[in-house]
Amino acid sequence: MLDLIAVLLALGLLMYLAFRGISLLILAPVMAMLAVALTGGLPPLVPLAAYTQVFMGATGGFIVAFFPLFLLGAVFGKLMDDSGAARAIAQAVITKLGPNRAILAVVLCCAVLTYGGVSLFVVAFAIFPIAAALFRGAAIPKRLIPGTLALGAFTFTMSALPGTPAIQNAIPMPFFGTTAFAAPGLGIITAAIMFGLGMMWLNRRAAAARAAGEGYGAHSDAVSAPDPERREVAALEGFDTQEIETAAPPARTQPGFALAVTPVVLVIAVNFLVVEFLLPAADTSWLESEEFGPTTLEAVRGVWSIIIALTVAILVLIATNFKRLTGLKHSVGSGAEASVLPIFNTASLVGFGAVIAALPVFTVISNALLEIGGGNPLISLAVAVNVLSAITGSASGGMSIALDALGPTYVRIAQETGTSLQAMHRVTAVSSGALDALPHNGAVITVLGICKLTHRDAYFDIFMVAVVFPMIALVILISLATLFGAF
Repeated sequence: MLDLIAVLLALGLLMYLAFRGISLLILAPVMAMLAVALTGGLPPLVPLAAYTQVFMGATGGFIVAFFPLFLLGAVFGKLMDDSGAARAIAQAVITKLGPNRAILAVVLCCAVLTYGGVSLFVVAFAIFPIAAALFRGAAIPKRLIPGTLALGAFTFTMSALPGTPAIQNAIPMPFFGTTAFAAPGLGIITAAIMFGLGMMWLNRRAAAARAAGEGYGAHSDAVSAPDPERREVAALEGFDTQEIETAAPPARTQPGFALAVTPVVLVIAVNFLVVEFLLPAADTSWLESEEFGPTTLEAVRGVWSIIIALTVAILVLIATNFKRLTGLKHSVGSGAEASVLPIFNTASLVGFGAVIAALPVFTVISNALLEIGGGNPLISLAVAVNVLSAITGSASGGMSIALDALGPTYVRIAQETGTSLQAMHRVTAVSSGALDALPHNGAVITVLGICKLTHRDAYFDIFMVAVVFPMIALVILISLATLFGAF
């Protein structure tokens, strides 16, 4: 019982101190060592051994596996921003839909960009000024902008739509031997539920405000950085808040819509072609040799396909916008540097989870998690990922902790019960994007900071579209996967 209290204390302090702005690079190992030290009957040097042998091993393993995705994703997002392509896509969508559909226009702009691999940070900064102008013109309260950005940027395109290059959709791949297109039918249905419920909610909120004569409100719409004390928290999910001060010179002209959206389309199309056709047709038997792991194509093809897709999209983006990218060297360098802190923060959470999983008390915790759901591993997995994502305030961090500790066990149970690993992948991804969006979440803090609004002003709508409705969609997803398997 005391050991369990020690683990809960370490988790609670991790959540609280991270929200207060303490760097996870320091906080995660310290809290992990605290949990080890508070476990009774251990030799004095055990915390040190846990740090060097367990924490650092798990941290390094995550970086080795996923750094290419963080690196390429950050560079791609930075180039989309600096070339003017992100803004060109947004303006084209808004022009097509018109100001009377301001909420739908903003959601679709965010969805197109994030589904194509652009980070939420870049999307939020690119879309917010346009959203502010649209909402002001349509007399929609500014307090609804954060919820609208949240619905389009970190719900259905992050975890549900098949093929999304988001890290939340990539992390389950090596554990389950799946690809970014796992369970496409289930993913599309889940995404439609999130989108539909979110749009209904935001439109009803806007209508109620209009009936009450509320209007946009007296606000300054100058884009600003999140609170400096919370930069570390905002960086947790991949948002480099220092890009504001170090941004490259803006593009001289914006590309047309067709040219701007081409790299986004390429990310999805090339990913699909490579993972479904090119890699399966290649001779990869050499992967079984000792110098490469050994490993198998099933274990790496999901990550490889996203690496190839992002690389192709980046090269096309540079080639077609070379004259617009007046600070190309700076843009690439800034994007690359922006990938370092997010992956180290997330990897530190993975290391923390690995230390907790190595403690004897974790057997009690894991057995309790595995018993949830009456033998249905989808329910048990969903609970585990949701709880850890809520505690850490990170979808990728919570998911990684759960899979590192219990991934092989869930694979074994899935095989024993005949549960589809593709369904396991999709449930894992969607679960990570539900309870993660609590008030201490990096994405929430970033969006509110950009909009210059407080949690009291706008968090309720974020909570509905990014927590409540994804949870409803998750329940339906698990029900469908249990009844029909993956499709």
